[in-house]
Amino acid sequence: MSMSELFTTLNHSLWVWLATDVLLWALFVLFLFSLWIIVRSPLQRVVWQKVFRQRLAVVSAVLLAVTAGIALLDSIHLREPLPQLTPEASVRYGVEVNSVLDLILTDLRKNHEKTYSAPLAVHLAALEPVTVTLADGTVEVRREAPRLKVAGADFPPGPISDSDYWQDVFKRAGLGALGGAGVFFMGCLVCALVRRKIGVTPTVNAAAWRLMAYTLGVILIIGGVFTGLSTNFHVFGTDKVGQDVLYQVLKSLRTALVIGLVPTLVTLPLGIALGLSAGYFRGKVDDVIQYVYTTVSAIPGVLLIAASVLSIQVMIDNHPEWFATAVERGDIRLLALCIILGMTSWTGIARLLRGEALKMREYEYVQAARVFGVSAAQILLRHVLPNVFPIILITLVMEFSSLVLAEAVLSYIGIGVDPTMFSFGLMINNARMELSRDPVVWWSLTAAFMFMVVLVLAANLLADAVRDAFDPRSEGHS
Repeated sequence: MSMSELFTTLNHSLWVWLATDVLLWALFVLFLFSLWIIVRSPLQRVVWQKVFRQRLAVVSAVLLAVTAGIALLDSIHLREPLPQLTPEASVRYGVEVNSVLDLILTDLRKNHEKTYSAPLAVHLAALEPVTVTLADGTVEVRREAPRLKVAGADFPPGPISDSDYWQDVFKRAGLGALGGAGVFFMGCLVCALVRRKIGVTPTVNAAAWRLMAYTLGVILIIGGVFTGLSTNFHVFGTDKVGQDVLYQVLKSLRTALVIGLVPTLVTLPLGIALGLSAGYFRGKVDDVIQYVYTTVSAIPGVLLIAASVLSIQVMIDNHPEWFATAVERGDIRLLALCIILGMTSWTGIARLLRGEALKMREYEYVQAARVFGVSAAQILLRHVLPNVFPIILITLVMEFSSLVLAEAVLSYIGIGVDPTMFSFGLMINNARMELSRDPVVWWSLTAAFMFMVVLVLAANLLADAVRDAFDPRSEGHS
């Protein structure tokens, strides 16, 4: 879809805000607010400069930022208007709910094949009986892989030589790479002009900025290659129903980000409030809170999540009138899964904060505040919470990876996200039977595994850098 068509569609469509859309954009606004605080605080700037002195942390931050951008585009949903029979008729909207990312990837979304096809293939992966008339007039039935309907459409009918095939592949990949490089250089030029005009002083060292730019440039070039190849091929092949696998993995990024971030909205209030209260007040308060999180920790997580998800699913099935579209139905199940994951993952951070609060309540400035009559709530908010903030941040960044992997495991055993949605776990689950086919359909599993590993690895590397920067006992502070 061209930019003009995209803006026209956005201007005339009915906006649909799902619950997870609102939460994701709220987290994005919270991130911008936190970034503003960091920029204004000299101490915070020094700490985060230590984070971005590590090259892997810079590369990971750029990868996560690109992932977040794709997820945010996929978190603006709308219903397109239907064609009007007469100019005076009222505007009606379609039942299908699409996102801005769906509109951008219209060709990948709509151009389906019959069934499986391998990456960059022009024929189906399965053999079908084909009737061939020989030169002597006899008819022979052969088993051949027929040509794809969408991929390879620019080739003339008939057999395709290897030279023509690879020439077309390299031509489209090269043009796409040039396009990505052009976008990168234009972006660098605009940023340089804006910086010179406004006179912004960077808060990160020049080496980190250069590495960010190089990483973004590589991502744009790879994206350009994929875009160029997608004009005549399926880059990662197609699945059982002929849907493009590249489209599926891009849509799965939003699900992974929702699963990794939204449960923190449940984890943070519970873990911080209970952990700090247990450590600061001690006594009976500590005993009750310890009993609660010890009991929750003793329950097998998978069983608790499975029981909760199945209960939510029964409620959804019994009240179909609550949801106007299937997308809203699947979104409510995703939100319920996030809440359940948050309810079962707050115990770890509560234990950590309890130990820190037990130690900090004996500090002289905390005891002095109690002597002067400062309330316990003010002491916790003004003195204890700011000092344990690095622990909270490190724990949450590291928890992101475990939550993304948890979604993959839960969807694999059938208690994850709604089957109508896209997620890495569902792709891996669907690939179980595909591995037993002949020939083996390996590309769906490989694409999901590759994207999920890159996402989780980037989060882990950034978490390590954050831990080293905030931990005074790490090697970077020696």
